[in-house]
Amino acid sequence: MSISYPRRSARTRRFSLGVPRAFQIAPDESRVAFLRTRAGDDPVTCLWTLDTATGEERCVADPAALDVPGEENLPAEERARRERAREQAGGIVGYATDRAMRQAAFTLGGRLYVADLDTGLVRELPARAPVFDARPDPAGRRIAYVSGRTLRLIEMDGTGDRALVQPESEQVSYGLAEFVAAEEMNRMRGYWWSPDGGTLLAARVDETPVQRWHVADPANPQAPPSEIAYPAAGTPNALVSLVLFKVDDERPDARKAVAWDRGEFPYVVTAGWDRHGLLIVVQPRDQRSQRVLSVDPAGGETTLLYTDHDPVWTDIVPGLPARTNAGDLVWVTEDRETGTRRLTVAGAPVTPGGLQVRSVLGVNGASILFTASEEPTEIHLYSWAGGEVARHTEGQGVFGGTACGETTVVTGARLDRPGTEVEVRTPSGTHPIVSLAETPAITPRVELLRCGDREIRTAVLLPTGWRSGDGRLPVLMDPYGGPHAQRVLAVRRAYYEAQWLADQGFAVVIADGRGTPGRGPDWDRAVRGDFVEPVLEDQITALIEAARRHPDAFDLDRVGIRGWSFGGWLAALAVLRRPDVFHAGVAGAPVTDWRLYDTHYTERYLGHPDEEPENYAANSLIEMAGELKRPLMLIHGLADDNVVAAHTLRLSSALLAAGRPHTVLPLSGVTHMTPQEIVAENLMHLQVDFLKTSLAR
Repeated sequence: MSISYPRRSARTRRFSLGVPRAFQIAPDESRVAFLRTRAGDDPVTCLWTLDTATGEERCVADPAALDVPGEENLPAEERARRERAREQAGGIVGYATDRAMRQAAFTLGGRLYVADLDTGLVRELPARAPVFDARPDPAGRRIAYVSGRTLRLIEMDGTGDRALVQPESEQVSYGLAEFVAAEEMNRMRGYWWSPDGGTLLAARVDETPVQRWHVADPANPQAPPSEIAYPAAGTPNALVSLVLFKVDDERPDARKAVAWDRGEFPYVVTAGWDRHGLLIVVQPRDQRSQRVLSVDPAGGETTLLYTDHDPVWTDIVPGLPARTNAGDLVWVTEDRETGTRRLTVAGAPVTPGGLQVRSVLGVNGASILFTASEEPTEIHLYSWAGGEVARHTEGQGVFGGTACGETTVVTGARLDRPGTEVEVRTPSGTHPIVSLAETPAITPRVELLRCGDREIRTAVLLPTGWRSGDGRLPVLMDPYGGPHAQRVLAVRRAYYEAQWLADQGFAVVIADGRGTPGRGPDWDRAVRGDFVEPVLEDQITALIEAARRHPDAFDLDRVGIRGWSFGGWLAALAVLRRPDVFHAGVAGAPVTDWRLYDTHYTERYLGHPDEEPENYAANSLIEMAGELKRPLMLIHGLADDNVVAAHTLRLSSALLAAGRPHTVLPLSGVTHMTPQEIVAENLMHLQVDFLKTSLAR
């Protein structure tokens, strides 16, 4: 019996299983390590290596071959990390190596393992379970890990397991990233080794001031609710400090607190060591500046290296800070004159106007490897060296990579072909790393447009085989539409689901309006204080322009909209605010009241609620509940600890109080992701049925 597309998409985690990822290149360039599942429907990730001389691949560690417990025994910290990282696979989903890349540490089921990458031998070490975030020291002598909110050490031979420090209370942890760091700053870790392996920098997180929320499972009333420390907008954050530990000196007075103005700069954006020493980046609560500080590891004193300031907010760019071999700081500047995010070295811009820097991938010798866009639907791999910028990828697509010496791993996904391609480029030749991901029996019929005066990047998909004269179709807008995420990219796999939706009888439109990434500082910051007008206006502009280009296909009297998270907020907003344009909406996990969302994200865009309460009122769906005139389906996972179910329940209560009929679909046991196979499949069918019924003539 054939498997439906929604079921197959759920089973393959949207066709991401089997895609190689998490590449590391050995300093001697002899091997590349990476993660990959054994098949496109296998959720168990293995650790692999590729020999750069021969191109031979070897599976170093396969969880199926090890005597380990299942995913049900994961530590709570690991479950939270996977939720923050939107990690949908299982098995070995992360690993860390020593500097020579001869030994790799990873965890399975809360237990610690070490793989010898030379021999392929995998050993379990008797660490204190449950083990989380294990990392060898650069010299390969011992491993640090977190267990029970405690930072611990164990020797590589399995002896000497000990706590480096004991938390002072149940609200304090050492070595963990707090909620907003992991969810909003992309900082998943809470400790960092020095290059010589003699010192650890660790985050001390005190959640005492953070309000407690309780996420219950109403389908299982016998189970107690989970308590989470959730820093909602306007409420206290966790108190984060940094402590330096000499790993061979257990005396309390050997520990040194890192000194900076924590009252003014409470957010620790990132930290890290390089050949020149230790750097940290800190940020104030209003996020209008960032400070790069160098740290004296002997005493914890800090010296200001650089201050970045923006009157609206400063962006956290992946891979920063970095330093060249000469010690010059690598950063970015938001160049308002050219409307460009530009790479800087020692404060001077080195990339041209119009080339939007997306991330810094590393410093490799005299070269800086980074990703950037000339066209926002494409992301290419670039390097800067000796005053010259070079591009290393061609064609329409999204690319990335890593480099060490003369070896470069280049990844890419393109519009004109399915799947992900990976190649290891060396002076002696190129070796592919094969993707084992499945390819659906769908060929997206996607057209990329530039709509309106703002040239809003828009994707349009019509049913397979549809021809002019077949009759006009109901329209389905399918946006995310907000900060941090692009939907309109020159990547075929980005449109499989959209094509399936089109094949159910819709003209599908996806638009990236103001606030979405890749268009420069003015575009990003156009939503400050107001998501409603610019975001909704750009969706309508894209809809009207797409319909003008396809007058035989679009029926503007039957327009639906669906979305998840920010896209869910946008879908509900559309039918509430503009029922003249949007005739039905499906809002998944919507943020209905921004006072219930976290500090770092919400305050960046809407300000502090005590200082700018009008922004929260103007962007609240609950305030608009009485305006509902169109069919609206609300969907929410009851175990969601990111956008909690209270968002949907409060909007539903407000709609009921206003006498506005609507549909609520609660998902028991489901978080902000919906990886469960049956849930994901039926959820797609229910949305389509709701939209077809609501948009029927």
